[in-house]
Amino acid sequence: MAFDLSLEFILSAKPARVMQLLTDPVLIRKWSGGAAVLENKTGGRFEMFDGWATGTVLNTSANELAYTWKTSDWPEETNATEVHYLLKPDEAGTKVILRHTGFTDEDEMKSHKAGWTDYFFDPLEDFIMVFDNR
Repeated sequence: MAFDLSLEFILSAKPARVMQLLTDPVLIRKWSGGAAVLENKTGGRFEMFDGWATGTVLNTSANELAYTWKTSDWPEETNATEVHYLLKPDEAGTKVILRHTGFTDEDEMKSHKAGWTDYFFDPLEDFIMVFDNR
């Protein structure tokens, strides 16, 4: 049985800027604090947080991004999960609809739910507020 996570976040930047912040490795490093690789093409390599999360780009377009996600602390036999972002214009900037699917257990899903807020979207919004809204 797989466990899936669906979350929504509002970011105070336009969708094109949010997509840039999600796909440009230099910018990802700036807002996340860790080295990143994102080859922005189907089949491209993905790494975040100094290689803690790795995967392969499944889909990329102007308002959608998807990649596989496997952390370095998961057992070798654990299958990668999938992360899907859908960006929609919002009066405040962008609504990001995040689906993270394929967790093998509920505890890992809950851990990632907190992690998406604490280590991903909060720092991303902080970066936008400091550097994009001057």
